[in-house]
Amino acid sequence: MRKDFDRVYLNARGAVAVITFNHPEVINAISPRMARGLLDALAFANDKANGFRAAVLTGEGRGFSSGANLAEPPEAGDVPDAGLYLDKYYHPLLFAMRDLAMPFVTAVNGAAAGIGMSFALMGDIVLASRSAFFQQAFARIGLVPDGGSTWILPRLIGLARARELSLLGERLPAEAALAWGLINRVYDDAMLLDEAITLATRLAEGPALALTATRRLFWASPDSSFEEQLEMEKDEQSRSGKTEDFREGIIAFLKKRPPQFRGQ
Repeated sequence: MRKDFDRVYLNARGAVAVITFNHPEVINAISPRMARGLLDALAFANDKANGFRAAVLTGEGRGFSSGANLAEPPEAGDVPDAGLYLDKYYHPLLFAMRDLAMPFVTAVNGAAAGIGMSFALMGDIVLASRSAFFQQAFARIGLVPDGGSTWILPRLIGLARARELSLLGERLPAEAALAWGLINRVYDDAMLLDEAITLATRLAEGPALALTATRRLFWASPDSSFEEQLEMEKDEQSRSGKTEDFREGIIAFLKKRPPQFRGQ
């Protein structure tokens, strides 16, 4: 099943929603139109009625995303203010990716530059093709990093490397990104999407409620004290311990068989 949105499409692969940027003529540069399309695709994937339990985000053609689409004329009513554009079009997307009620995998093919890099790093697990590269391209056009990159990069790779990437604007190849701890795995180009779907399918077969709660805990942890995080873990564990999936996990463990989680 394929569902088309504005410059984005979604394919159902079992319980996995494979969401694809679809404006390859500009290496999937992100415009307001594409931002709305992606927001709609994420909402469709997140709707429980559609039965998805994991999501993958990737790009059509030779790149994941080259960043913001600077060549597209402003939409009617928009003022030329880059900060307002972020607030109107891109921040809602970042919140939607953070708040997905399912594991989220990004499969980075080719370029992930500017805010495209920010979106790539929103994955719980970030996969890349060998030809992929990551670039904080903002300084090259006289802008500051955005898309949450000044928050997430120091937490992933440390302040020194985050500053280096952002101030110099140099390309970071996939293998170097893996060595730095920026991403999780690198695959041959032809294998990337299949490997991403295989991994997402494995996550979709897991205990959906517990995995979603795990996402919430890790998103909260950078800004929480140790005591606050222990309290959140206690609350989430209390909820998880009352689920059918927990009971199934215990029974399967005792019977030495694979669990059959149902997301309940």
